[in-house]
Amino acid sequence: MEGLSRSPSVTVVIPTRDRLGFVTEAVASVLEQTFQDLELVVVDDGSRDGTAGHLASRFPDDRVRVVVQDNRGVSAARNRGVREGRGRWVAFLDSDDRWLPRKLERQLAALDAHPDHPAAYTEEVWYRDGRWANPRNVHAKHSGRIFRRCLPLCIISPSSVVLRRDVFGALGGFDESLPACEDYDLWLRLAARHPVLLVPERLIVKQNGHPGQLSRAHWGLDRFRVRALWKVVYDPEIPDELRAAALETLSGKARVVAQGARKRGALERARVFEHSCREADAWLRRIAG
Repeated sequence: MEGLSRSPSVTVVIPTRDRLGFVTEAVASVLEQTFQDLELVVVDDGSRDGTAGHLASRFPDDRVRVVVQDNRGVSAARNRGVREGRGRWVAFLDSDDRWLPRKLERQLAALDAHPDHPAAYTEEVWYRDGRWANPRNVHAKHSGRIFRRCLPLCIISPSSVVLRRDVFGALGGFDESLPACEDYDLWLRLAARHPVLLVPERLIVKQNGHPGQLSRAHWGLDRFRVRALWKVVYDPEIPDELRAAALETLSGKARVVAQGARKRGALERARVFEHSCREADAWLRRIAG
């Protein structure tokens, strides 16, 4: 196919595991983009439902490649997809989400108009439990220096992001040791260093509420956010004003996790997060000085 002799502009990465019914729609939504200078890497992370064979027969398109690996988790799958690709820009799409046709076109035009922003994300619409829904106010999106906006919870959906490959590499990619909140972790590190552009259009459909969602597989997601926040705190390149904001959020989340652990009778875990809370408070006092 003409165009594969040079690197495409965008590498799209879809990680998937046993989501045959969803991933077919996700792949189709990429190939239906008005912006066509792309390649699509689907990383089959240990599926047992025939995903790889189905996609190969369903989408005989030279731009589509399916990479199969043993189950290593969504972060490893996304990182593998980036390594396999060649585009200057990297875009992610969860296999249970889909894009609207002008998604890449609108984002790349916005990024071209704002060359100081190495990443852009979009508004979204939710399809939850068979019904259309709007994101809640706590998920409100913002543009520019959004680090503080990202602290309470993840406002950036991976499926909405277009990010420069070199910046993704400099950040170290997704943390493969985190079983959840890996997106929260990466976007915090991104927003601490760079402005992030919001394209204020609903250009992705997020399908929430189904049993296969990773967020449903883990209780107490704040315990993973605490880990991500400590990484920010210990980062020597983060200015103290952002470090202090991270510590304040960390202290509150650690306290909530500790209280939940005590209610569950997980006393050792409670003590770990109580200690984390005390450490964060002590660090804040040192910064305040």
